[in-house]
Amino acid sequence: MIKLGEKIKSLRKQKNISQEVFANYLGVSFQAVSKWETGNTMPDVTMIPAIASFFGVSTDELFDFNLYEIEKNVEAIVDEHSKYWYEDKSKAEQIIRDGLKRYPGNDVLLNCLIGVISELGKNDEVITIGKALVESTKYDDVRMDAYRIMAEAYKAKGEYELAKDAIEHIPEIYFTKLGVAARLLEGEEMYEAAQKQKNISAEDLIDMLIIAGKRLKENGEIEKANSQFRIALKVMDAFKDDFIESKWFKATVYEYANEQRKEIEKLLSE
Repeated sequence: MIKLGEKIKSLRKQKNISQEVFANYLGVSFQAVSKWETGNTMPDVTMIPAIASFFGVSTDELFDFNLYEIEKNVEAIVDEHSKYWYEDKSKAEQIIRDGLKRYPGNDVLLNCLIGVISELGKNDEVITIGKALVESTKYDDVRMDAYRIMAEAYKAKGEYELAKDAIEHIPEIYFTKLGVAARLLEGEEMYEAAQKQKNISAEDLIDMLIIAGKRLKENGEIEKANSQFRIALKVMDAFKDDFIESKWFKATVYEYANEQRKEIEKLLSE
């Protein structure tokens, strides 16, 4: 496998630009570029997407990876990190960071990283990586998800207008890939899509009912607010008899919603 510094040097010479021009684009010194190319240092992981974007290549191409092989390996890393998402987010984070040591700058892994570190309150790093991703990724789903996670990070930092701006980059879509697949595919593919969309829709509906109820309560419309909270509880209870498809989930919607149930019961008692 070609070394990153050699690849950068090769691509730079193909574009017939100097180290100074390349360095100015990235906002670093030409000495930094020189050290990368000689192999003395490596670019920061957050700069990898910008470097790939400048040369018009994917991050995988930048590292000269076998694209088919890396997709399989990245999928395995993502699956492994998902096992710890709910019970040990620090462990999930470490799995992704270890993956990025093997595949620096990989868009999918970077997107997973900002997803998990946003849950750990590392909002500044989320925003730094997110900005790089939205500018360079070739995957629309990664870009949209990065905007979503950035918006959450901006909101957590109290930067409301920046959160709104990030949200504005997300298109309004009234259907999902999973929903279309459930309606149009057959057999196991149809069933998997339906199960996944069912859980996503239920969790989203519960969230929206709580959000709407809180706003109504702020406006003093207590009975309307309580109606939203009671509907949310009914949605949760509707999933009490659901079963776990362990291939895709670790718990049912009813079990996942335990903390929300406590929150609603508190809201109703106030």
